[in-house]
Amino acid sequence: MTKQIIAVLVSAILLFVWQFLSWSMLGVHQSEFKYTPNQEKIMQALSENLTEEGQYFLPGVPPGTSMEQEQSMMEAHVGKPWAHISYHKALNMSMGMSMFRGFAVDIISAFLLIWLLLKIENRTLSTVLLSSLAVGLIGYFTIPYLNSVWFETKSLGYLIDSVAQWGLVGVWLGWWLNRK
Repeated sequence: MTKQIIAVLVSAILLFVWQFLSWSMLGVHQSEFKYTPNQEKIMQALSENLTEEGQYFLPGVPPGTSMEQEQSMMEAHVGKPWAHISYHKALNMSMGMSMFRGFAVDIISAFLLIWLLLKIENRTLSTVLLSSLAVGLIGYFTIPYLNSVWFETKSLGYLIDSVAQWGLVGVWLGWWLNRK
């Protein structure tokens, strides 16, 4: 049991540290966000026109719109600009709860991976590494990659994250879980 607890905690720390480095010092996700010198005008327009926080897809249709009306509206906007907006009324720089939640998710993710790996009878370093990478790639392909397909965004940073962080965890667990 102690071995499993150590495996989970070290794996979660590896995930958390990679995520921190990826989003901060390494700039892996830098290409996903653009700068505009018109940001003050845009933010003013958003705050004057959006009453609720949330995700907006423009052009959109009101709830209850028929499929025919929605199809007609979408066809009328083909070739015109569109936007996907995450809107918040106030910037919150407090990262404590977000970091806590992130680490909690890393602990749960590490626990689930280790639970799966312990079901493999003849574990080798390569089996554990490849299994860990498979878990990371499944997560990448089914969420960030598919979102990048539908919303025409970049997802290379998420692919790098999936391979790097789950590769690190796989090497660690391949060594640790196979120790006598």
